[in-house]
Amino acid sequence: MFSLGYKVRIDCVTKEEWSSLLDRFEDANIYQTWSYGAIRWGERNLSHLLLMRDDEVVGMAQLRIVKIPMLPYGIAYLRWGPLWLMRERKANDSNDSIVTALADALLFEYVYRRRLLLRIVPSAFVGSQRCQELQAAFCESGTLPISLGSGDHTFLLDLSPPLEILRKRLDQKWRNRLNRAEREGLTLHLGEGFEDYQVFLEIYKEMWGRKRFETSVNVQEFASICRDLPKSSKLKILICRHQGMPAGAVVCSAMGRGGIYLLGATNELGRKAQAAYLLQWAMIKWLKENGFAEYDLGGIDVDRNPGVFHFKSGMSGQQMTFMALPDICENHLSLCIVRLLDGVRNATSGLRAAL
Repeated sequence: MFSLGYKVRIDCVTKEEWSSLLDRFEDANIYQTWSYGAIRWGERNLSHLLLMRDDEVVGMAQLRIVKIPMLPYGIAYLRWGPLWLMRERKANDSNDSIVTALADALLFEYVYRRRLLLRIVPSAFVGSQRCQELQAAFCESGTLPISLGSGDHTFLLDLSPPLEILRKRLDQKWRNRLNRAEREGLTLHLGEGFEDYQVFLEIYKEMWGRKRFETSVNVQEFASICRDLPKSSKLKILICRHQGMPAGAVVCSAMGRGGIYLLGATNELGRKAQAAYLLQWAMIKWLKENGFAEYDLGGIDVDRNPGVFHFKSGMSGQQMTFMALPDICENHLSLCIVRLLDGVRNATSGLRAAL
């Protein structure tokens, strides 16, 4: 069943090798870094797949493996993978053949050999070429994925226009607040060290103490990820100060072809000075000036968090819906176990929301 001309290596790569390989891919992202996987899920729960052609890596995927203790049943979870858009590619390696080979490899290793349920949450938007390539690959491999929306949305900002055009496209009210922030005498510092993240944490704690909002993001966990990431994948931490005092900060990942807005916070000083607007505009400028093609503004939910939705919409990015792939499983026990765990998680989330 495996694609002719390709070979697969499973769990035969070191952390340093994986990080070096990520740098070769335009679709690299923080969720496929070893540091994110090891700290978020535990290093011993990771599996790494490399797709080879002519002894060169042309595709890769990092998965989280969750199994019932002492039993071979469970789930293989792939977030924002697989990766296949190499910065430099040989003429005989088309996207279609590589994605099909990746689909074959994932199915063979995790569904057929390990007997796990395979759940893929790809970094692909409904209607995009990437979505179409994934659909075609899994159809050819004998499964029937769907490209219906997953229910997860974001704003994606195209950074190709000149800066003056990007600024002109900002919503009028958003641009007015940016103009005001620029008159406040705010200063900016871009760093990527753990000490910079600590400054963000202090601002975040003050903001959370004021708002007491519900969040699924573990900022302390990201602190550990920040410390562990290699130089080429370091988080970008933009800090805004007013008269030397921290007022706000944003935390972004900048890898491959784009940036991802991960975290942001302003304290009372920053709120009054409209620091959030200056921070986002400064990050847009930095990403564009450093050759990145797009800026993913992060998750949005107009019903649960309308304020964040309207703030992000003011940057005039295109609203996108992530594609969904169905779970793939041939083992009835793995399927039942994962469905049970999903039910428990959903019930727990609903209970937390009701309290």
